[in-house]
Amino acid sequence: MLVDILISKVRVKIFELFLGNPGQSYHVREIVRRVDEEINAVRRELARLEKTGFLSSEWRANRRYYTVKRDYVFFGEFLSMVNKSVGLGGAIIKNKAKLGKISYAMLSGSFVRGKPYAQNEVDLFVVGTIVLPELSQIIKDEEARRNREINFTPMTDEEFNFRKSRRDPFVLSILSKPRVMLIGDEEEMVKL
Repeated sequence: MLVDILISKVRVKIFELFLGNPGQSYHVREIVRRVDEEINAVRRELARLEKTGFLSSEWRANRRYYTVKRDYVFFGEFLSMVNKSVGLGGAIIKNKAKLGKISYAMLSGSFVRGKPYAQNEVDLFVVGTIVLPELSQIIKDEEARRNREINFTPMTDEEFNFRKSRRDPFVLSILSKPRVMLIGDEEEMVKL
């Protein structure tokens, strides 16, 4: 089953498009434009991905629209992989050295699933000695790309460990929700 999914460069670009904005639907011409590949190659991959159950399609006014199926068996794993290679997660991993000494970096589960911003919710949580101007620039670029504000919280190792040991409600709420780890050991981070 994985062999049907992980072979083609065009398929990887389609994965990045759909999992970069999981709630979005796209028609064939728009997909071709965004992934910058030949229309026949894109159509072939869309048919293959629909056959595997990763995508579903529907006709709307003479256009066929494709959407990722959230109940696909590997949806969570692919979503995590894509968010570590593109967008905000990919930028943080790629620029890790410029960002300082990061112990942990994670994206919230609701952020990677493309859910609307909720009050008091953290999209990105970073722990360590962080170069804030570098991190702020990466976040600003991603906000422009997504056309939405990104709520992030940087914290030093000392503050994080202190607040975690005191069972601070804010820190515990971050640790209790689904996440995609970008940097650091998840088990070590959540250990009380």
